[in-house]
Amino acid sequence: MLRILLGLILLVGLLRPAHAEGLELLMFEQPGCVYCLRWHEEIGPKFALTDEGKAAPLRLLQLQSPLPEGIHLASRPAFTPTFVLVRGGQEMGRIEGYPGEDFFWPMLAELIEKAKVP
Repeated sequence: MLRILLGLILLVGLLRPAHAEGLELLMFEQPGCVYCLRWHEEIGPKFALTDEGKAAPLRLLQLQSPLPEGIHLASRPAFTPTFVLVRGGQEMGRIEGYPGEDFFWPMLAELIEKAKVP
C-alpha cells in the first residue's frame, strides 16, 4: 500500500504542469524558527491556490543543507525564513524574514512581476 501511495505521489509530481514563467519560490527554514512556523500557519495552506503560488511553486529547503543542483544564488541565506525567487535556477530576488501576511503577498507579487520583465 505504501509503495502504491509513494508511486502516485511521484507520478503526480511528474505530471504537474510547468509554470509558464519558469519561476520557483525557495523557502529556507530551520527547526525552531518561530517565523517559519507562523508562515506555515498563515500562508502555507493556501499558497499553492493563489496566483503567486501558481506562478512560482514553493520548494522548502533547510538553511544548513546543500543547495540543490542547478540552483545559483547571489549569496547563501543567513537566517530564516528567507524566500528566494528563482527562474531557471538563477536568483531573481528575495524576501528576508517573514513580515506578516499583510506585507508578504504584495512583496512576493512585486518580485514575481519584476522577474517577468526580460
